[in-house]
Amino acid sequence: MKTFPECIPCFIKQVLDAAWALSLSDEETRIALMEALEAARNADWNLPAPLTGRDMHGITARQQGTPDPWAAHKRLHTQTALDLLPRLQRMVDASPDPFAAAVQFAVAGNAIDLGVTSAHDPDVDRAFAAALQRPLNPDGLEDLRRSVEEARAVLFLADNAGEIVFDIPLLERIGPSKLTVVVRGRPILNDATMDDAEQSGLTRRFTVIDNGSDIPGTWLPDCSPSFRAAFSAADLIISKGQGNFETLSEVQAPVIFVFLVKCAVVARITGEPVGTAIVKRAATP
Repeated sequence: MKTFPECIPCFIKQVLDAAWALSLSDEETRIALMEALEAARNADWNLPAPLTGRDMHGITARQQGTPDPWAAHKRLHTQTALDLLPRLQRMVDASPDPFAAAVQFAVAGNAIDLGVTSAHDPDVDRAFAAALQRPLNPDGLEDLRRSVEEARAVLFLADNAGEIVFDIPLLERIGPSKLTVVVRGRPILNDATMDDAEQSGLTRRFTVIDNGSDIPGTWLPDCSPSFRAAFSAADLIISKGQGNFETLSEVQAPVIFVFLVKCAVVARITGEPVGTAIVKRAATP
């Protein structure tokens, strides 16, 4: 999936939001925005948007003088999600179709703003209840269910810190014996890294590897040889999050995308409105 004109102002806004969240000074914010505009001017629009995003979001990291300026935010989000996990597990177990409920919560995970809530916030209960009402396309759900049952080696491409906690009910139903969870190789935005997987408890429950890359997606040319070997060996790849969709939508592999449509560009490509829960197999020739 290439970069579209609408992606550029979105990136600029994300840099500005990051500058505010990280308490950059006005001068630091101005410099970050000027560098972001220069990165946009030099971007290759034939490549997926997350590659340009990596260059832009590295700007705020340099301003902070740290490789992971979002570390504190991610720790907070992870702990909040862990506090919520027992309640989520009970709701999934009580559902008439626990597998479907686990998929619904996995999709909805990045729709719950863990930065402004707590485990005791009544809005979280409403968000969880709404997640169970969010429709999933039946064909996609059944394709995922059948593929999980038949697969011998499943690769699960994780998305954000905090959100990965909400994937745990689904990961457990896939089965640790045939599952490998993949996180980013280096920090970028709030994407999950090995540190986040450890804090979330994923490394104690499942096999977890990193992809060797700091692109907020999965761009195979930038990934490590060991990850590419695991990608080629998997007979099912579950791709979580919109960034992974943007970078893998044209790759010929046994990929099923699981994500929430978050922008007009992806809505146009998928033919589904913003806010739609997607469970969709990658197109094949």
